[in-house]
Amino acid sequence: MLDLTYDPPKPKVIAGAKHDWELVIGMEVHAQVRSRAKLFSGASTQFGAEPNSNVSFVDAAMPGMLPVINEFCVEQAVRTGLGLKAQINLWSAFDRKNYFYPDLPQGYQISQLYHPIVGEGEILVDMAPGVARKVRIERIHIEQDAGKSIHDMDPNMSFVDLNRTGVALMEIVSRPDIRGPEEAAAYVTKLRQILRYLGTCDGNMQNGSLRADVNVSVCRPGAYERYMETQDFSHLGTRCEIKNMNSMRFIQQAIDYEAKRQIAIVEAGGEVVQETRLYDPDKGETRSMRSKEEAHDYRYFPDPDLLPLEIEQAWVDAIKAALPELPDEKKARFVKDFGLSEYDASVLTAEAEAAGYFEKVAAGNDGKLAANWVINELFGRLKKDECDITDCPIPADRLGQIVKLITKGDISGKIAKDVFDIAYTSGREPEEIVETEGMKQVTDTGAIEAAVDEVIAANPAQVEKARQNPKLAGWFVGQVMKATGGKANPKAVNEIVSAKLGL
Repeated sequence: MLDLTYDPPKPKVIAGAKHDWELVIGMEVHAQVRSRAKLFSGASTQFGAEPNSNVSFVDAAMPGMLPVINEFCVEQAVRTGLGLKAQINLWSAFDRKNYFYPDLPQGYQISQLYHPIVGEGEILVDMAPGVARKVRIERIHIEQDAGKSIHDMDPNMSFVDLNRTGVALMEIVSRPDIRGPEEAAAYVTKLRQILRYLGTCDGNMQNGSLRADVNVSVCRPGAYERYMETQDFSHLGTRCEIKNMNSMRFIQQAIDYEAKRQIAIVEAGGEVVQETRLYDPDKGETRSMRSKEEAHDYRYFPDPDLLPLEIEQAWVDAIKAALPELPDEKKARFVKDFGLSEYDASVLTAEAEAAGYFEKVAAGNDGKLAANWVINELFGRLKKDECDITDCPIPADRLGQIVKLITKGDISGKIAKDVFDIAYTSGREPEEIVETEGMKQVTDTGAIEAAVDEVIAANPAQVEKARQNPKLAGWFVGQVMKATGGKANPKAVNEIVSAKLGL
């Protein structure tokens, strides 16, 4: 593990307020389980299918249809809990959450209120190189998703698509440990990263695979410390929940607006009403959706169609043994084994695919040089081309060849960029490019010395200036590199120029 320093949250002064206020934020993240079938039926979970085409009799709540648990979805939830260093409950149970909505055919949602499959865990949220904040996970439970109501296809009617109905969700509930908009976004980013490494959720927020409900409240400085001592939520102020956030930027904007809204109410002598709100990104504000329901409002009761879920410790241990290397551990290894800075290691481990690509490039090469080429040259080109690392035109072994050619002195860094460009666009092998295009670096000191002599002989005035001011020797180096088409070994050129000028 990295030697991370826990940075205690500090009171946040909200601009325009009469007094100092602290923000307190808790999050409920709904992560769609990565599975080909739904939680209680064999219907497909394919995104983008024709409306109401991925719907079984169970999903449609046809009479007499009974749910059958998908073991793989349970395994994915256990894997997620282990990845978040959480307690795995060997005994859990399903409950019915009763409410009526057009896209909920059953009239209830099967969830886990009283006995979740995963208990307390934690996430280290990276705030700066070497600095992290711990956010406690209260629980993770599995539940089925509802369908989708569509209101913009007809001015007079709404439509219902049940494709999403019954898709398995993991609801990951944090403690109110998050203290600001940036930290909230960093928390979701880190959680998404871990889920993608684990392979339990694809994390695609645009498609709704990852959605966050953000609970926001404000309190005076010192109240949070009293809450931590007593675990009494009354110290934290009245919270409002902002539903279905699917963008890091919108999460930050919504929290900022909601905090200012609540402070304005309290400072004007009013009381914040506990409610559920929605964020309007066009107006940059939250608006009331409905009064906040409590558990008793949903009339929860144990689901009579599903037995309690009992799993064996040996099964959990087998899942744990097969866990992949997670981001924090991978980052620590990159720092240790390749001598990278924490920043570079963080960039390279942001996505599992990028980390894997880098390791192939670095195999048998200098780690720092490999990291520089992956981060600066490759990632820069992919961003320009709006391309993902999984669709990268140049395989990792070919970029590794370029790094190796630089290390061997066969090509200079400047020539390497030209080789990279050709290999990236044509698919040709770097070594073949260097040979056929005549791009091999000139290391023959005799040839370099001849080029230096020519430049010096042609510029006697510049020679005198350089002898008076050695910094001007760089001009001669540049001229020699230009004369040799950038092929001369830069180190050899510098040494010979200095010797010839008597510096």
